[in-house]
Amino acid sequence: MTIDTVDAAAAGTWQLGDRTVNRIGFGAMRLTANADGSPSDRDRAVAVLRRAVELGVNHIDTAAFYFSPLRSANELINRALSPYPEDLVIATKVGPGKDPSGQWLPMARPDQLRGQVEENLRQLGRDHLDVVNLRVYGPEPLAEHFGALAELRDAGLIRHLGVSAVKPHQVAEARTIAPVVCVQNSWSLGYRLSNDALIEDCAAHGTAFVPFFALATSGREAGASGAEHDEVRAVARAHGVAPAQVRLAWTLHRSPNVLAIPGTGNPAHLEQNVAAGALRLTDDDLSRLDALHQSAG
Repeated sequence: MTIDTVDAAAAGTWQLGDRTVNRIGFGAMRLTANADGSPSDRDRAVAVLRRAVELGVNHIDTAAFYFSPLRSANELINRALSPYPEDLVIATKVGPGKDPSGQWLPMARPDQLRGQVEENLRQLGRDHLDVVNLRVYGPEPLAEHFGALAELRDAGLIRHLGVSAVKPHQVAEARTIAPVVCVQNSWSLGYRLSNDALIEDCAAHGTAFVPFFALATSGREAGASGAEHDEVRAVARAHGVAPAQVRLAWTLHRSPNVLAIPGTGNPAHLEQNVAAGALRLTDDDLSRLDALHQSAG
């Protein structure tokens, strides 16, 4: 996989409602700050976003609460990509929120969700949102919140709905209210095996499963920080790629409805992540990695 042949289309496609997206997308959270917490470089972040689109990425995940003291993910996306390509799908999420100083607020009430949707619209410079995920965090019923978003969908502010950080019973509950085009939970190789069954359930319903922390290990984001299993390193050496690329490739091999949204503010890492969509793991590779995945349970 050479850099000049990197193309997100190599990962294949999936239908998010009436929108077709390449299965390798981009998560915008990491654009707002460096690893040490310092503000990211605006021009570099803008360049990464533009390069992602050049490489065929047409699915970007963001949120109004992705911001640091000097950077806002939504505003960076607006600056870099507006006027937006027709095939670009921008997914955002509502429910949680932050005050202007960056402190987390309580979960939004159903009647506050319209304000959060409008905040995303303003920041992105759009008159509707392609996909809005309701992020839940907890086992409580989501009917009132999801119902409020369904009303905004009917009003034309939202095109498609999804749910995030949810339990299987909440996905089923949401489906009784409005179509669910995606489920976004934390999951990766050897991490959060409880979502394995949910991935299969989503596939049966034609729903995308969009894992965040796709480069995680049992230490959450350890896979992205250098700590790695020997099996992953061995597969990476055999293919001449980085371990993170093996993790992303395994994620995509897991099921056709799985979409990857790795995030980075590093242009070189962006190229690597997109290139992972073209990595074809062998049956032996998959057996070894599947065994590693199950052993983590």
